[in-house]
Amino acid sequence: MDDFVDLDKKVTIKFSMETRLPDGTVAKQPERTFTFIYGVESQIPSLEIALREARPGDKKRIEVPPAELYGEHDSSLIKEIPKQGLIKQRIKEGKYYRQMKRGSLVSFKIIEVRPKTVVADFNPPTAGISATIELEVLSVVNASEKEINEAMEAQNRRRIGCG
Repeated sequence: MDDFVDLDKKVTIKFSMETRLPDGTVAKQPERTFTFIYGVESQIPSLEIALREARPGDKKRIEVPPAELYGEHDSSLIKEIPKQGLIKQRIKEGKYYRQMKRGSLVSFKIIEVRPKTVVADFNPPTAGISATIELEVLSVVNASEKEINEAMEAQNRRRIGCG
């Protein structure tokens, strides 16, 4: 039998996901079903590794580190900056501050407001998010040449930002 996950197989999984923010906040996503061509349509590495040679009915629990999602939280991007030049009404602890400066968007989260400075976190809002995925392999079938070609085209469009 060749109904195991391998290159060019059309794989359908049912999964639920729980994300964890660096501050410990947990968000549960509703269960979803997802179909893709294994080895053609890129997935996060943890998922691809866990699914390799899996069969319909197999259940997996995957821990996904921040590096595979949106990147690690970098503590060197937390800086103390002067309040001077910032818009006073926008300075609020725990909120994101955004302002155009010299034609560029400056964006950061305000961690702490001090008398003459603010402690600003310049990490993207999604940095440090990790996830746990619980999944079940529903089906594994040979993908047709047409399905593989369409998946390759879609993957290429996503790589260049068009999909």
